[in-house]
Order: sequence, then C-alpha cells, then structure tokens
Amino acid sequence: MTGGPRFDAFWAALDAVPVADDAEALYSPDSAEGRLRRANLAAYLEHVGAGADTVLVAEAPGWRGMTNTGIPFTSMRELDALGFSVEHPPAPTAPWEASSRVVHAALAGWTGPLPVAWAIFPHHPFVAPDRLTNRTPRPSEVRDGAPVALALLQALQAARDGGARPVRVVAVGRKAQGALALAGIDAVTVRHPAQGGAAQFTEQVRALQR
Repeated sequence: MTGGPRFDAFWAALDAVPVADDAEALYSPDSAEGRLRRANLAAYLEHVGAGADTVLVAEAPGWRGMTNTGIPFTSMRELDALGFSVEHPPAPTAPWEASSRVVHAALAGWTGPLPVAWAIFPHHPFVAPDRLTNRTPRPSEVRDGAPVALALLQALQAARDGGARPVRVVAVGRKAQGALALAGIDAVTVRHPAQGGAAQFTEQVRALQR
C-alpha cells in the first residue's frame, strides 16, 4: 500500500533521503516498525490527500507522535479517531503529544478537504544516543528532505480537479518557515502550537479555511 500511484515519486524521494547516525528513518521497509509507519502514512495519504488543497509543514517528526504512528501531527491518542484503518505500534514510546492534540482540535471543524500534514525533514532527528529526544534538523538535512516535500506537493496538485487553484503551503512555526525557505518553498506561516502557542495556532489555522 502506497497511497496510490500518484504518490510513487513521493515514496521514491522519501526512500532516497540519507540517514545520519543521530536520525531515525521512520519509513524503512526493512523493519517491522518502518513497515507499520509506512502503511499508516499510505492510508493517510489515500484518505486525506485525495482532495487536499493545503499542506501544513512542520520541521521534523517528534519522538512522542509521528515517530510512533507514522502520521504527521498524530500521536497514539488521536490514532483511533482518524476515520480510516491504521495499525497500532506494539510498543509506543509515548501515549500522547501535546502538539498533535492541538492540531487535531483545530482541524475538527474544518470545512472542505482537510489539509495534509508533513515534515520538511522526514526522519526523526534526535540528540544521540537518546532516541527519546528531538533536535533541530541540520540545513543539509532540510535540503535532503526538500525533494520529498516537493514530490508531495506535486502529487497533491495533480489530484486537484484540472490543477485548479494551487496547493497552499503553510509552515507551522518559524523554524519550519526557515526550513522551507532553505528548500526554496514559499509558505504562509502560523504559530507553532507548542510552548503556549495553542490558541494563536488554532485561530490562525481556522482563518485559513477557503
């Protein structure tokens, strides 16, 4: 399962991103955990990506959420409420992630196709040797991840009716905005929901509804 043939270039770009010693490849087909995340991401793309005209782009996966489920801004707490079939990791590292809760709550009343979420660097960057940490991706890692984001945007645009109205890119936080700028991608920026930004993030995201 890959989310349909229109995402073939996305998967090829994702599989080509180099993995540093202090980063974890989340979607490797060579491990049971990677295959589970891969299946969940494919189901997410098939379900949400069919008509999406907006992409919410974070900086990198966090160890409490996407690193477990394979779905951006989705922790174990949100997994069962997605509305499509997913697999549950047998030994998740955390039961919930604060940012995931805020993002799902902000999108709960969204009218029209839901935005697709993604991370400009698709591997989980951690502070070695502890995988239960997060670090900022290096500029070189952002550049390596940029083709994946571009392939995702192209796949979503191709799925639009006749290519009408370009897919909009929304950076979640200033770090994500800077990462997208490094990749040459223009984006609207909203407040990151962490560290007291939940209310502002929710207000800004809801204002983006077309």
